Amino acid sequence: MKLQQIVFVLFCTVLFSCQSAKKDKTTAKELPKRPNIIFMMSDDHAYQAISAYSNRLTETPNIDRIAKNGMKFTNACVTNSICGPSRATILTGKHCHIHGKTDNVFPFDETQTTFPQLLQKAGYQTAMFGKLHFGNNPKGIDEFKILPDQGCYYNPDFDTNDGRITVEGYVTDIITDMSIDWLDNRRKKDKPFVMFYLHKAPHREWLPAPRHFKEYTKKSFLEPETLFDDYEGRGTAAKTAEMNLLKHMNWAGDSKLYPEMMAELGLKDESGWDLEAFDREVGRMNAQQRAVWDSTYMPLMKDFKAKYPKMNDTELMKWRYQRYMQDYLGCIAGVDENVGRLLDHLEEEGLTENTIIVYTSDQGFYLGEHGWFDKRFVYNESFKTPLLISWPGVIEPGTTNTEMVQNLDFAQTFLEAAGVDAPDDMQGESLIPLLQGNDEEWTRDAVYYHYYEYPSIHMVKRHYAIITQEYKLIHFYYDVDEWELYDRKKDVQEMHNVINDPAYADVVVKLKKQLVEMRKKYGDSSQLDQELIDKYIQEKENPSIDKVSLH
Repeated sequence: MKLQQIVFVLFCTVLFSCQSAKKDKTTAKELPKRPNIIFMMSDDHAYQAISAYSNRLTETPNIDRIAKNGMKFTNACVTNSICGPSRATILTGKHCHIHGKTDNVFPFDETQTTFPQLLQKAGYQTAMFGKLHFGNNPKGIDEFKILPDQGCYYNPDFDTNDGRITVEGYVTDIITDMSIDWLDNRRKKDKPFVMFYLHKAPHREWLPAPRHFKEYTKKSFLEPETLFDDYEGRGTAAKTAEMNLLKHMNWAGDSKLYPEMMAELGLKDESGWDLEAFDREVGRMNAQQRAVWDSTYMPLMKDFKAKYPKMNDTELMKWRYQRYMQDYLGCIAGVDENVGRLLDHLEEEGLTENTIIVYTSDQGFYLGEHGWFDKRFVYNESFKTPLLISWPGVIEPGTTNTEMVQNLDFAQTFLEAAGVDAPDDMQGESLIPLLQGNDEEWTRDAVYYHYYEYPSIHMVKRHYAIITQEYKLIHFYYDVDEWELYDRKKDVQEMHNVINDPAYADVVVKLKKQLVEMRKKYGDSSQLDQELIDKYIQEKENPSIDKVSLH
């Protein structure tokens, strides 16, 4: 046999072997038929407070189980870091300017199709328990028990298919009880299901379960390197935002200082709703809950009252940070315990084998980084969100993915998993290739972000941005016209705006062009920006308006 023939035969053999291996790999990763879906989401759960990402602050062994059994995403993010809009994006697979919920003022466009509707139509049983944050009659849901608006931590009310009820206990425990009860008693065993398990915790005002009061108020936590950030390397937006732990956090509602002690120390209700927040939550406790509260917080606050007159701003900032973390992470402890309860129950009932389990948050959150609490900014701590997904037989356990994925992608992912065609107007991209380990099929290398709620609480200016794994280009607009660029590899903490650095001139040109194309692709524009500003101001000035149409 001639050399050329030998080479040709070897080439064909190798090619056939590769194709066969590829075919075998695809066959091995064929999607299970009509999997169940359990969508776990907490409110304002920072990725920094999940030990699968970092154990600097706390341990979350039960949430970590999902990462251990599945995939951890390290570049998961949101399209708009605020509660209601994020949830509407998750349900519709569309950006906020399309589904109408651009902020917590504008209503959700009820004509929009949600993925639970499509799954319900395809024969899935659907249920939702916990916090939705807009509307009390979710579309496409067979059974629901939803907290009105923000809901309460203690002895909360729920809106249900049969009207409003009040349930004694702690909200995180109750939501888990409701979810397990539905799985046991009203789930139809012959149908696939999607269950939304939606926690209020750890949303402001960060109130832990009474069983965690004493443990967490005795803990001390490492301070972030940027706790005393002076924003020197940033623009107007960072310098004028009202999210500083020392200056803008409420004394009673947030730090748990008793109102009478506030009065004795001459501390005022600067927000106008500080005292109301304290009364709304602590005043809702029953006698047993209140006794545990007073036995824990009264000595703590008496100690602060004695020290306060001699404390300087640095000492006050440190005290407020510790108080914040004690309560916030105490809430997380309750979430982690209850995620463990639900995971244990699923395993006991044999419901894990063909079930997609997702754990995420409606956005990220600041845990003292840059001196801040809350979210809203496209800066990392609020822009990035935890995302852990397990799916036996599809996802390789213990894997990590670094691609730029968004809450925009959930709807199409779940629809593809269920074998349901996604509507053409959905704007996300199914995560299925990534879950199967086929990263080469992922087409996105940049994501789009747009924040709208300004002027409003926390005074974070309107901005939109394009973000890649390497760079983040932001345009702040409305009452400013400022651009910021961050090198995400070299400046992880985003302390240095390099928009005017000559070394990044080509990057700026390229990203601005990409941003124009991206806004056009998603149907966003400067004209629409102005329309939404005008309607927002109209609604703020005339709150009697029930609905503000989007276009």
